[in-house]
Parts: sequence; C-alpha cells; structure tokens
Amino acid sequence: MFARLFDALFPGRCVGCGRAGTVLCDACRPRPEAARRTCGPGGLAIASAGRYAGVLRRVILLYKRGRRDAGDALSSLLAERTRGILAPHHVLVPVPTTRGRRSARGYDQSVRLARALGKHAGVPVLVALVQSAGDAQRGRSRSERLAARGRFSCVAPALVAGTRVVLVDDVVTTGATLADCAETMRRAGAVVDAAVVLARA
Repeated sequence: MFARLFDALFPGRCVGCGRAGTVLCDACRPRPEAARRTCGPGGLAIASAGRYAGVLRRVILLYKRGRRDAGDALSSLLAERTRGILAPHHVLVPVPTTRGRRSARGYDQSVRLARALGKHAGVPVLVALVQSAGDAQRGRSRSERLAARGRFSCVAPALVAGTRVVLVDDVVTTGATLADCAETMRRAGAVVDAAVVLARA
C-alpha cells in the first residue's frame, strides 16, 4: 500500500528520455519489430518483447529492485507483444527465482509479472513450480547452463495435468531454465505450448 502511495505522489520519469509520469514512455518502448519468436532447447517456442539492452534492460533492473511502476509498465508491454500468443484456454506458470533472491527482494518478480500479464490478457495464473535443486544460472558458462537439468519441481500436479501451459520469465539467455521448467511441467501431465519473456540476452 505504501509503495503504491509513493508511486502516486512521486511518479517516475522515463529512464530513456526523462519524461515525467512513467518509467517507460511510448516513445522509448521497444518497437514492435524488436519482438522475436525463437525456438529454444527442446523445441520450446519462446516469445520476447525485445533485447536485454538499453532502456528495456534498465527498466527490468528497476523492477527487480522493487519498483512497482516498472513492473506495471513491463507487464503492459509484454501483454501487447504476446496478444497473438495467449488464449483463454492457456494457464500462465511463472518460472521461480531462487529462494535467496526471493528473500532478499521480498517477492518473486516472475510471479508478479505473470499475475499482471494474466490480468491484462484474461488468462489464469498457476504458481506450480519451485526451484528444488541447483544454484542460479548467473555466472555459469553457456555449456554449464545448457547442461543444468532437474532443478525444478511441480507442487500442484493435480491442477497441472491436462492444462495448456505458457511459461513466464523476465530474461532468457540460453533457454536452459525454460527448457528445464517445460520438462518438469510435461512430466506432471501438462502440455507446454510456449514461453513468454520480457527480454532475450
């Protein structure tokens, strides 16, 4: 509540041009042509709103540091860029962050992003994954990232079975984490249609 009041009393400025009122103005948003749909490990279709660089990277970092207005701007952007991907029969499943980062930040940014995106798109959200083993991917080499498997568990198999899942994350690098999550969801009986992310590294 206090955070929302603070945002209302002291609206942010666009990190790109300094315009008051929003952290990401229309002029500084990634252009529609910056969005990409690629094929990740295991054949998973991954849609991204832009590259993890410049203004988009700076707004994502603000969001990770607790700026709710940055999260609002990013979820709106992702909803716009994934309009042709999400359908009413889909279920959004956020990719969980590590326990240490969640504790330090006080929240999981992918869960917040998925809930906001679900509200924009009219699609339900199910927090079905937890990170059960292994460390964060940051700092690992590309080959180490791609080799990492079995780091996630499904905590709601009865709810997952038979659903058509779209995974949600903030940034994709090699796609190994998304592939690992997709494999876990499929073992629980879900059909994993795609993944949507804010940015690709």
